[in-house]
Parts: sequence; structure tokens; C-alpha cells
Amino acid sequence: MTATIADSIFDTLSQRIVTGDLPAGEKLRQDHIARAFETSHVPVREALLRLEARGLARSEPRRGMRVTALDPAEVREVIEMRVALETLALQHSIQNLTPSALKLADDARVACDEAQDMPTWETRNRIFHRAILTPCARPRLLHTIDDLHIASARHLFAHWRQRWAQRADADHAAIVQAMKRRDAATATAILVRHIRRAS
Repeated sequence: MTATIADSIFDTLSQRIVTGDLPAGEKLRQDHIARAFETSHVPVREALLRLEARGLARSEPRRGMRVTALDPAEVREVIEMRVALETLALQHSIQNLTPSALKLADDARVACDEAQDMPTWETRNRIFHRAILTPCARPRLLHTIDDLHIASARHLFAHWRQRWAQRADADHAAIVQAMKRRDAATATAILVRHIRRAS
């Protein structure tokens, strides 16, 4: 599927919101964004609606579209949803696992461990989680999980950026080892602990 201008705007703005570069309350001005991307207001409007659908922005009467504040209750909900949906996806993923899918997951694990800064690590962390879950072959489930990862990443940047340090992720390694053994019970138990740790 070819990326559109709206995709590019959405990806850029969502990343800036997730990392805190665009803080809560910041006004997202259509005309400024359109000029920055050298485009019309139509793709900008589409991108802003997608940000709103994912809870990253909110339209306020007479105030326009603004970046939403982090809500602790929403963070707890996201964690619980990730636990439920990612464990479901991982169980199906292990049933469908191929050697090439396992290699992709292990390569993603290594790349994540080698990240030199938090933005790189966070992107690679999402790639790792996507790699272990993609073999489940359930597109709607994976799409929902992707959205949850965006919300989760925003929380991580807000609370862990100052304390982040490069390290090998033992949970990632243990999940991959359990997948190699096709041990779904162990893999999902580690994944649950791993997701909850982030909260």
C-alpha cells in the first residue's frame, strides 16, 4: 500500500506527540501544518482526525485541535488491553510460527538491544513486538495492538526518558527462546510480566 501525504503528516505528528516534542495543550494549526508539508488542508484534516481517533489530539469548540494530556486511567486501560490482546495474538503466532518468522523476531530483538538512544529503542521495541505477533495472521487484531503501542509509547517517553539506558532486554530474549520451543504458556506469561512492568 502506497503511503499518502496524510500518512506522512500523521506519522510525523504522532511521533512528535509520543516523544513529547509536541506537549499537551499544544494547538495543531491546519494552516501551519499544511505549509510545513507543502500541501492543501485536505490531507492535514485527515491526519488530524486520525490523531483524534487514537486519542492523541482533541477538537475543542472555538479552540481548534489540541494535543491531549496523558491520562493515568487511560494508561492503565491501555496496559490491560495490551495484556489481553498481545497474549491472544502471541498464542496464535506460535501456532503459525515458521523459521523465517522466528529469525525476524530474533533479529528485531538484537536490533532493539543495540539501540543507542530512547527514540531509536522505542521504534525498534515496537518492531520487535510486531515481529513476534505478526504470524498470528489476524490483521484487525494487529491493527488494534499497533494503536495501543502508540499510546503506550507516549507514557514510556513521559516517565522513562530521563532514566533510559542501553541494555539487553532479558524478557525479549526469554520470549524468543520460549517461541523456539513452541512453549506458548511460558512465552505469554513472560509477555504479561513484560507489558505490566512498563506501567
